[in-house]
Amino acid sequence: MIVARWQVNARFGHKQELIEELKQWWATIGREIGQSDVTILTGSVGAAESLVTVDVRCRDMAELQSQWDRLARVTEHQDFARRTEPLLVSGSTRWEILKVVD
Repeated sequence: MIVARWQVNARFGHKQELIEELKQWWATIGREIGQSDVTILTGSVGAAESLVTVDVRCRDMAELQSQWDRLARVTEHQDFARRTEPLLVSGSTRWEILKVVD
């Protein structure tokens, strides 16, 4: 099991709007590509308040790559990117892949 962690910083005053967009994305597009086991987190103590993180749990890297390949064919994702661009701090997005220890 792995966790693919996507992180981004929200622009000041736009964190809740960004969270709502992410919830909608993972309820629709995310579910369509197979990313249904997700958790959305925000910065609290010891993390930037602007931090928004989504943990996506997958069986392995092959499953994650398959999801990303399907995403490349979803045209609605481009609309999502255009809507959320003004809500994000440019250049703050990143992915981390973590292994779950049994």
